[in-house]
Amino acid sequence: MTDITAWHIWTLLFIIGIGTFLLRLSFIQLFADRQVPAAITRLLRFVPPAALSALILPAIVTQDGGYAFSLFNDRIPAAMIAAIVAVLTRNTLYTICSGMAVLWLYQALL
Repeated sequence: MTDITAWHIWTLLFIIGIGTFLLRLSFIQLFADRQVPAAITRLLRFVPPAALSALILPAIVTQDGGYAFSLFNDRIPAAMIAAIVAVLTRNTLYTICSGMAVLWLYQALL
């Protein structure tokens, strides 16, 4: 059995970090003088909303380790109102405030 020390772990993390940096740098350098096609640019506009949805949706629809698609899940109405406010106003502060207000109101009424 090998004896893994903190020095080995930090060395491994450093090597992995350098490898990740070089991999990304090589991609940037390879395509630095090229124009990104319009179709790719249109598709890349959907990456941030998709990533945000993938992070937020599980927190909304799960409670106590299981899925909770019901009226008693206070996060679902709050998320729906926040989504509507986000589409209508395109303002992050209004979206957060409206979602939190609905969440707190719903929790206070239940």
